[in-house]
Amino acid sequence: MAEPTDDILRARAQWSQPGHPRPDAIEIPGPGQESVWSYPRPPRLEPCAHTVRVLFGSEVIAQTDRALRLLETSHPPTYYVPPADVTWAWLERAVGTSTCEWKGAATFWTVRVGDRVATRAAWSYGDPFPEYGALTDHVAFYCAAMDACLVGGERAQPQPGGFYGGWITAHVVGPFKGGAGTSSW
Repeated sequence: MAEPTDDILRARAQWSQPGHPRPDAIEIPGPGQESVWSYPRPPRLEPCAHTVRVLFGSEVIAQTDRALRLLETSHPPTYYVPPADVTWAWLERAVGTSTCEWKGAATFWTVRVGDRVATRAAWSYGDPFPEYGALTDHVAFYCAAMDACLVGGERAQPQPGGFYGGWITAHVVGPFKGGAGTSSW
């Protein structure tokens, strides 16, 4: 497993300081709902109780009953599909990487089905930091880049802003980080 550098540890430490801004109007969850403002930081990784499906064109890119969901303050859940449940014939490695202070260095994937291409539409962690070792080689997909991302049969909506990869369903309330004016959350 990769180990966090001093820079990563400093980035993590900023979140343990009190006084981080929160939005004024946090939605109150109803029955069967969760608030993203009840999610922890550092993020919690847990099994997903629902089938997760990812569709692009006429193809099922991924489908699993063994997804992991990552829950982090202010973010809708991000769903990670085990590598055995991804149709790798549709994925090709994309240019570039990014680093998350919690999970480590991400590899990006392009989804290609026939003439349709979604560049950098998915990502994975080949060597995550030890706390997130269960994510090794699991793949997460940007909801906005796919034709449909479903959780328990419900069509998810993308997290605002395009940078983060959370999926919004009726089971989660915000407001959600990602849109204009939310970078300090």
